[in-house]
Parts: sequence; structure tokens; C-alpha cells
Amino acid sequence: MTIKKIIALFPVVLLLLTAGCKKGKKDVPASVPVEFTSTTYQTLGTYDANGTPTYLLPPDVVSSDMQNFINSILIEHTDLRPRHPELLETSAIADIKITQASDVFITFVSQVTNATNALGFYTYTTATPPASAKDIAVITYALPSAGMNTKLKAGDKIKIGRFAAGTSIGFAIMKNAWNSATATLDNKVVHFCSDDVLNPEVDPNLKKHAVLINYAPESKVLIGFENTDRTTTSDNDFNDIVIYATVTP
Repeated sequence: MTIKKIIALFPVVLLLLTAGCKKGKKDVPASVPVEFTSTTYQTLGTYDANGTPTYLLPPDVVSSDMQNFINSILIEHTDLRPRHPELLETSAIADIKITQASDVFITFVSQVTNATNALGFYTYTTATPPASAKDIAVITYALPSAGMNTKLKAGDKIKIGRFAAGTSIGFAIMKNAWNSATATLDNKVVHFCSDDVLNPEVDPNLKKHAVLINYAPESKVLIGFENTDRTTTSDNDFNDIVIYATVTP
């Protein structure tokens, strides 16, 4: 082949190589479904036809000041990132680390969503955090119906158990797990977890689905959850469920 022919073919080869590179990047998925196929599911106790636990304790008082604070931070349909990037850029996760034998309580604060979500929790040894869904042996439904049409009220409180030192507790918001027509739970729905590694997004900057918000006036750390894949139609408002935990002692 002459030099002239090689030169003539060069733009064609370059175009093919460029197209190949672009195609490769385009084919990389934005998210990959996470399957909890080896996980067992259980309920914390019984619940009524509305998904309201029968194990509710005397409620906490959720002050109007706290509610106003939450509403000023977690604004419906308003992306949290431009206003409070520190809440998502931190490496801190919303799991509870138990350092001595303790009772753990969860208080429901609010929800703003059109999904019939359930809230579950899982445990693991603090020294060996989960690397994949295969490491989550059991998920326990704590609040079977905590989304749209829930009968829960601000301050409703439950005890999720007593846990030994060295245990960590993670949370899973399970999108549309509650079926109001049959009063049943669906384990097969998408899970969004407080451990980023268990979430479907590929981009590490989009994997967080639970943010920690310190409310100093009442010494509470609020947890706000986002219940939509953040690579798709998520509004990133992180107010789909808001709870806080109490650990005693």
C-alpha cells in the first residue's frame, strides 16, 4: 500500500476508533440493580391492616421547632446538594454503631412521598461492614407502612431491640414494599440503604440515600432518606422518610 493510500485511509480509521470509544462510554450503565437474594426477611412484630405496628410505644414529642427546621433543610422537590453539599459529600453514613450493650429506639418524624415505602433495618459486625448484598443476612421490617397514606404520626416510636457492643445497625428504605390492598409486604422491591455500597448507582457521588442532619437544640441527629434512583428522576430532596434514633444508655 502506498503512503498516499495510507494517508487517505487515516481519517476513516480515526473516525471508527472514536466512535468505538464513544459507544463504550455510552454502554456503561448508570445504575446496576442490587439483588438481596440471600437475605431473609422478618417483621419486628405484628401490624394492623394499615401497616401500623402494634408495638408502638408512648410517642415522643416532635416540636414545631424541629419540624420547621426539617422543612427548612429538606425542601420538597428541591435538590439538597446546592444548598447543603456537606450533607452528601461527607463519608459518614447513617448506621448506628453500638459501643456498649444498648437499647435502640426509632422515632418517626415525617414523610413526603408518593411511594408506599417500608423501613427496615439490618445489623452487622462493626469491624466488618458489608461489601455487597450477600453480606446482609436478615432485614427486619420496623415500619411496614411509612410512606404515602401511612397512619404514622410525628413522634410515633418503636424499640427495635437490644444490641451488643461491636454491632452496627443499618437502614433500608424499601420502595413500594407496602401493598395496601392486601396488607402485605413485598421483599422484591428496590432497596435503598444507609450503606452506600448496597445502592444501585454506579457513580460514587450518587450512591448516598441517607443523610445525617444535626439538630443541636434538642440533641437529635435526624436521618433523611431519598427513595428514588439518583441517576434517573430523583429530586434529591431526601425527605421521603425522616426519622431519628435514640440509644440508651
